Amino acid sequence: MTSRTGGAGTGGGERVSVEVDGRELSLSNLGKDLYPDFTKGEVIDYYARVAPVMLPHLKDRPATRIRWPDGVSGGKFFEKNAPAHTPGWVRTATVPTPGSSTGRDTLDFVVVDDLATLVWCANLAALELHVPQWRIGPRGGVHDPDLVVFDLDPGPPATVVEACEVAGLLRDLLAEDGLESHPKTSGKKGLHLYVPIEESSRTSQYAKAAAQRLAGEHPGLVVAKMDKRLRKGKVFVDWSQNNPAKTTVAPYSLRAADSPSVSTPVSWDELESCRDATDLVFTPAEALDRIADHGDLLEPLLGDRRPLPS
Repeated sequence: MTSRTGGAGTGGGERVSVEVDGRELSLSNLGKDLYPDFTKGEVIDYYARVAPVMLPHLKDRPATRIRWPDGVSGGKFFEKNAPAHTPGWVRTATVPTPGSSTGRDTLDFVVVDDLATLVWCANLAALELHVPQWRIGPRGGVHDPDLVVFDLDPGPPATVVEACEVAGLLRDLLAEDGLESHPKTSGKKGLHLYVPIEESSRTSQYAKAAAQRLAGEHPGLVVAKMDKRLRKGKVFVDWSQNNPAKTTVAPYSLRAADSPSVSTPVSWDELESCRDATDLVFTPAEALDRIADHGDLLEPLLGDRRPLPS
């Protein structure tokens, strides 16, 4: 990313022209705090640096962007449709959205396939990027899901420590079905467990059945029903994000909170040694350091895929 005029850290309303992989972008308000003590310029810099490992997890997946134009202390809005000012070089995909709150049968989603598009999203204060468990083909056809995801959400006073215990139990249950699972933090208080699979239309049914099985085997620790009254001190294994209309925060995405945190891939050893909720909270700088040390711990999601058991 090369700067034409000025650079990251310039404040006010000044615009900075940069070239990103041959694309000309105009960045604005780089000195504005989107988090306390973390500027828009720093957000863009983080996404530019994390791009080599993040982009493969975004590729071919229509992105829902959650934007905080006035920072995390201001209002947010979900953006599925590509805005009117979207550059012509940004890849978009027309995706069916039956039952959409907009009343439209389709929306034109942005697909974040390259560094320039990722920087463009960050410049729009899209702090969070969320993607589905399915991909689109080169001509825009919607494929069946190639990932199963479980969102492990601890109900207070349970924390991520209990979620780590449940993750291990769920890993073993999935292994009995011949499936490998890979964890990341949600970037907030929970964990996400991903399973790479051969494309299947049965992911939602499979995930629901697995969550119910686990809750049946560990009723004192696990709940698989949506009812929040059931969650106190337990970990809710949310299987619902396998619904094709739902999305999950992407690996390496920032999360909006009082201070910037990252949805960070973690190892099973780290989950097994977690003793405190703060053990699995990672800042952008820490996430980048981990990548330098370990590479992409979720790289297995991009490779071998196993069939869902029938």
